[in-house]
Amino acid sequence: MPDHRPLLHQTAELAARYLEGIERRHVGGLATREGLLSALGGALPRQGLTPGQVIEDLARFADPGVVASAGPRYFGFVTGGALPAALAADWLASAWDQNAFSWVMSPAAAVVEEVAAGWILDLLGLPASSSVGFTSGATMATFTGILAGRHRVLSRAGWDVQRDGLIGAPPLTVVLGTEAHATVLSALQMAGLGSGRARRVDSDEQGRMKPGALRSLLAELGDRPVLVSAQAGNVNSGAFDPLPEIVDAVRAHPNAWLHVDGAFGLWAAASDALRSHVDGVAGADSWTTDAHKWLNVPYDCGVVIVRDADAHRAAVNFGAAYYVVGDGGVREPGSWVPDSSRRARGFAVYAALRQLGRAGVADLVDRCCALARRLADGLRDAPGVAILNDVVLNQVLVRFAPTARPGDGPDVDTDVDADAIDAFTRRVIAAVQQDGTCWAGGTTWHGMAAMRVSVSNWATREADVDASVEAIRRCAASA
Repeated sequence: MPDHRPLLHQTAELAARYLEGIERRHVGGLATREGLLSALGGALPRQGLTPGQVIEDLARFADPGVVASAGPRYFGFVTGGALPAALAADWLASAWDQNAFSWVMSPAAAVVEEVAAGWILDLLGLPASSSVGFTSGATMATFTGILAGRHRVLSRAGWDVQRDGLIGAPPLTVVLGTEAHATVLSALQMAGLGSGRARRVDSDEQGRMKPGALRSLLAELGDRPVLVSAQAGNVNSGAFDPLPEIVDAVRAHPNAWLHVDGAFGLWAAASDALRSHVDGVAGADSWTTDAHKWLNVPYDCGVVIVRDADAHRAAVNFGAAYYVVGDGGVREPGSWVPDSSRRARGFAVYAALRQLGRAGVADLVDRCCALARRLADGLRDAPGVAILNDVVLNQVLVRFAPTARPGDGPDVDTDVDADAIDAFTRRVIAAVQQDGTCWAGGTTWHGMAAMRVSVSNWATREADVDASVEAIRRCAASA
């Protein structure tokens, strides 16, 4: 067996050097495709290199294209960092190289998932008997929740979709809010339900589904099978659908399933100050959240939770003659996710929760939300700046006008040229990204171009927000 220590020590030193300098890095990537291809590409050589040389070259040549998304001033795409314990556990998971498909392939991975699943259910206030699967992200978690719902509502209608497929099945209607995330649409496509066939329910100015419109649509649908997807945390505004009213409306239907997309917003349940946002969420049938967002574990890790464990297992479980099943009472990790061979993601989740504890998770959520409010307040009085959303969570939407009086934000409902404001906003976003102090992406909100800021990293502090505010204001003033 070769001595792995020199290579692993070399890699640890390279990683530590990167993390030590992450706060001083230009936050966005600086490389071009051509530059990276020139440094990293070319024909595969006939002879290989030593492992140490491979790692040294990779670290050097890839560096210009590495985005500091693990750093404290990356505010794009609701991206968390990596807690120290989670990062270290993820390294161990790579060294152990466990396939987390079944108990017999890794008893440790199976039990760690079981423990972490229980902790998550407790933190989020969801039924303790729910089943939990660790997926690659929110897309696959939502896909799994929809598969479970599809199984259950069609089985109530007398149809076995696992055996007979969708051809000839009773008509199934999917109902979404107009602000549903794109991953929900992707999941519908994969589930054979069609993203374009979903019925849309109007949302309010903050992106919250209108429960009265949902009740009217469900009444129109009669007793046909229905899947409803609601949101806990709009990806732009951070707003929460009115879950108590939505749960009541779905429960009044004779054959409906409610899924809640809470990729990041579901973690509000861990905070005493924010828990009211998710009132009623435990009344749903399935839930999506991510660990690589607000829990700050390394990519990748999503979580699917299903109240009806039998429907969950029936929707995704499979077997073969050579699969050895554990003894009675053993949790088989492969029974809860669509994939078989997969990374042992539970180790990093377990480590993150052990590092934080219940109080630490609450503090992480509360602190990020306070920092989001601080950032919004720091921009609000800048010339030409408008904050478009109620900052109820960790999301901030910002719009920039090219000319305005100090303290006045652009009012897009007046005669101000909205196209000019859109173009200027995009210029400011590009300037901020080029500046490199922080990184925030763009979005379109109710037809308006906007900068979207998401504060999701455990390492972000007030000084990072203040430096970012200063950089954004500077870029807006000179764009």
